[in-house]
Amino acid sequence: MYWKKELRCSYLVIGWNDDVANLGRRVTGYLVEKLEAEMFAEIEPEQFFPLGGVSIQNDLAQFPESKFYVCPKYALIIFQSDSPRAEWFKFLDSILSIARSCAVTEAYTIGGMVSFTAHTTPRELFAVVNSPQTKNELSKYNVVRDLDYQTPAGERPSLSSYFLWLAGRKKVAAASLWVPVPFYLVAVEDSQAQRKVLSFLDEKIQLGINFSDLDREIRQQNEKLAQVRSHFPQIDEYIRRLESNLMLSEEENGRLIKQIADFLGERS
Repeated sequence: MYWKKELRCSYLVIGWNDDVANLGRRVTGYLVEKLEAEMFAEIEPEQFFPLGGVSIQNDLAQFPESKFYVCPKYALIIFQSDSPRAEWFKFLDSILSIARSCAVTEAYTIGGMVSFTAHTTPRELFAVVNSPQTKNELSKYNVVRDLDYQTPAGERPSLSSYFLWLAGRKKVAAASLWVPVPFYLVAVEDSQAQRKVLSFLDEKIQLGINFSDLDREIRQQNEKLAQVRSHFPQIDEYIRRLESNLMLSEEENGRLIKQIADFLGERS
């Protein structure tokens, strides 16, 4: 671990780069840029990411990164990282070591959930917490707190669930924040889901962010989705069925995903 300064902060926000619809990466990236956060520490990848996991994008090697940023004005630390492939306990313990040394009292992870709903459905923010006190604190905000998630038998807990457990052992109040993302936006990102998480963090930490840029992005995405519905009656029919809480077939789901990705990609 590389660490270059001593800090005192109250909040930690964690986003995983390989999350559904890139939600964690987009939220933390937005905060880093908007709040002009400064990188102050990173976790070196050797123990946690195999060399074979290095990806190639635009002919450039993309090495895993796990970086901490700080906004002293708001007593906020932002951690943006690829999900480790090995040594989960050691990796998460490294995050919490920095958090505790900086006197962090609240930690939030960000995640997207694939949802078989239409994009016109208002986004909700769900929370899974690691203590009754945290659940009570979130009652002051527009957060659904009765999400009772349990890891399916025989499966490994999610990284965020593991973090909640370990944070509880370290006496750090923590919550995993989840937003349902329409399945056909997973490949093209969901601006409304980003706004939902960011609005909560803005209110909770009192960041005072001007969201005009993100609101414009939401309007543009909605306009493009309206265009695809007007251009392709079959796609409009699929979305109408989702709006009526009717399920599509697997083939129809695939057709909708491809058409939306192709249309939005061409016009991005």
